[in-house]
Amino acid sequence: MRVGLAADHGGFHLKEDMADRLRKAGHEVTDFGASTYKSDDDYPDFATPLGRALVGGQIERGLAFCGSGVGIAVAANKIHGVRAA
Repeated sequence: MRVGLAADHGGFHLKEDMADRLRKAGHEVTDFGASTYKSDDDYPDFATPLGRALVGGQIERGLAFCGSGVGIAVAANKIHGVRAA
């Protein structure tokens, strides 16, 4: 399965761990960032490209991580066709 991942600083370490686990399970992973831990990054910068890739068919599923999961889900839901929770 083609899976996209995105996270801000609050979910960065969880995203990195999930990427490793998904690859080991044989999935194709596309990382939409953050690529490094930066305490001042912002979740819409990563949720938007993930959502667009999902709607565009470049990935089959997307996982987005932030501190609570709420902010990045709200940002992803602003992309027409995305349903994030």
